[in-house]
Amino acid sequence: MVRKYILEIGVEEMPARFIDMALDQIAAKTRHMLKDNKITVADLKTYATPRRLVLFLEDINWVQEDTEKEVKGPAEKIAFDSEGQPTKALQGFLKSQGASVEDIFIKEIKDVPYIHVKVVEKSKSFNQIIVEWAPEMIKSITFPKSMKWGGKALRFARPIRWIVSLLDSEVLAFELEDIPVGNVSRGHRFIGSAKVEIKDVESYFSTLKAEGVIVDQNERREIIEYNSKRLAAEIGGHIRYDEELLDEIVNILEYPTPIRGSIADKYLSLPEKVITTPMKEHLRFMPIYNENKQIMPYFITVRNGGDHGLETVIKGNEKVLTARLADAKFFFEEDSLKSLEEYIPALKGVTFHEKLGSMYEKTERIKGLGEYISERLSLGSETKSDILRAAELSKADLVTKMVTEFTELQGSMGKEFARLSGENEIVSLAIEEQYLPRFAEDNLPSTTAGTVVSLVDKLDTLVGLFCINISPTGSQDPFAQRRSAVGIINLLLNNSLELNLEEAVERAMYQYININNLAFDHRDVMKNIKEFFLGRIKTMLQGQGIRYDIIDAVLAVEDPVIVGLFNRAEQINKWMEDKDAQAFVDAYSRISNLVKDFGDSEVKESLLAEGEKELYNSIVNGEEELTKNIYRGKYVEALNMLETYVPIIDRYFDSIMVMDEDINVRNNRLALLKRVCILVEHIMHINSIVAK
Repeated sequence: MVRKYILEIGVEEMPARFIDMALDQIAAKTRHMLKDNKITVADLKTYATPRRLVLFLEDINWVQEDTEKEVKGPAEKIAFDSEGQPTKALQGFLKSQGASVEDIFIKEIKDVPYIHVKVVEKSKSFNQIIVEWAPEMIKSITFPKSMKWGGKALRFARPIRWIVSLLDSEVLAFELEDIPVGNVSRGHRFIGSAKVEIKDVESYFSTLKAEGVIVDQNERREIIEYNSKRLAAEIGGHIRYDEELLDEIVNILEYPTPIRGSIADKYLSLPEKVITTPMKEHLRFMPIYNENKQIMPYFITVRNGGDHGLETVIKGNEKVLTARLADAKFFFEEDSLKSLEEYIPALKGVTFHEKLGSMYEKTERIKGLGEYISERLSLGSETKSDILRAAELSKADLVTKMVTEFTELQGSMGKEFARLSGENEIVSLAIEEQYLPRFAEDNLPSTTAGTVVSLVDKLDTLVGLFCINISPTGSQDPFAQRRSAVGIINLLLNNSLELNLEEAVERAMYQYININNLAFDHRDVMKNIKEFFLGRIKTMLQGQGIRYDIIDAVLAVEDPVIVGLFNRAEQINKWMEDKDAQAFVDAYSRISNLVKDFGDSEVKESLLAEGEKELYNSIVNGEEELTKNIYRGKYVEALNMLETYVPIIDRYFDSIMVMDEDINVRNNRLALLKRVCILVEHIMHINSIVAK
């Protein structure tokens, strides 16, 4: 007989963004429980709707057998008194184990005799395991925000109203704050029954489906995708699926019915994002596109219910969208009466941060930092001009009615208004691209101007926050500083911009002093920013599969040019993968240890012994080429050259006593080794490497 178990946690409507994280936790906690109790299942699945979280186990097998184990008690010397009678320590131990004096035996641990007894642990049935585990598992699920209700101690995303716990047809009831646990679920809030009796696990899904609940989120997704595609195709269009939007739609309904509505033609003249933003962000509608990738006067929305009364539903949705688009059209036309540049003065009344001034001042800092970086990167005059113009206009759209009403359109509206104002396409696009990347896998700017404006905007924000002692702590990062730092690094890497980041940070700090008269501890702020960036760099290198010791070795060599640092780490990692580097590491680590406290000193050829000349001549002859390779970022070539010195170094140590009694000879030998060490230390801190 194939045994099945279902656990349904019935809740009030849960936010869509909480559902996947809850299912992940349920699955992980269940796997741990199964492993700990030696239970095997053929299938473990989790399902969810906004009103229920579901665990499903199929083909459950467990071995129910008692186990015997030895339990250590007190040391023998304190187990009996002077008359040989059991002490309280022994009596307490025996009572706790349900044993008697006759059951004890002595076993030595590290030459000390201890009292032991053998106890038999009764195995638990699957029913017992679930009854004990399920309530604790439910209580352990965490959410970004949780709540209490009805005087209960339990915290959850939303109030739990019922629980179904069935092993085949048997109810496995447990106690959880007086919440009803049994075989009674609930159907769809509007088209289902308030109480739905589940006969057994086998009929669970079909019973709820008959009550307007499709439990399987993947099935709901397929219904939405198939029917949306069909409805769009009927009018010669197609859907561009936004996975994030689709995920949200799937998780906010229990019985999906896609429907098609229409848009008045007069709104199609608006920029695409002006139309799609209220659709997607506010109403969760999906726009329909024609074969030329243009928006058609139609949309898809998904009803949470059946197909009755669809005409009324469609008209209601069209009415809501029309009101939104009418507002957008009015705001867009009003905003278009002025050039984008004319909005700049109004930024003086918009606060960036109470301690960091207005958005107008931020614009001034972005311009100054943009000019500085353009010069450092030796950009052409036309590109520099585009950067400065885009920087000047970068925040102007924030005071337009469009962005005030639809904040998601910041940057996008700046681009549209810049075009209407006669700005060139590079400037217009850079205004929009300043906000890229917005998240880890987001697109990066497509233009140099967009890249630089994005870079300086993020750097200005990050540095300013550190200047007023705001930095991420633990999991808390309210100003998304980690995301900004990763964005800056990716902008530099993706465009191979050899920018000295430390100097750029210095310049950004200077801007705050010059424009905002901001006072802060320069040394502490710089130290904190450097450590912060190093932390992000370390995480990113780990994500690329770079060895931990190579990361440590690379980061120990200060390099403010991010591109060079990543390049160095990647090349060293590849070089180490391709060979046995033990001899290399041993040789140069030995040198490093000898000279770590020795200062720089010139090597005097007259003091060299015969056994030193081979190493000295090799370094003198190869030093220039090796240094050029390092300077040009050809680290593999440099490492190959350094590897050829390893047998020479070994012969050196076989024939030379470095710490000679003559201090002049000793210092000369240390000076030679220091010269060797400096070459490898330009690439990595050799003592951080663990040879493999």
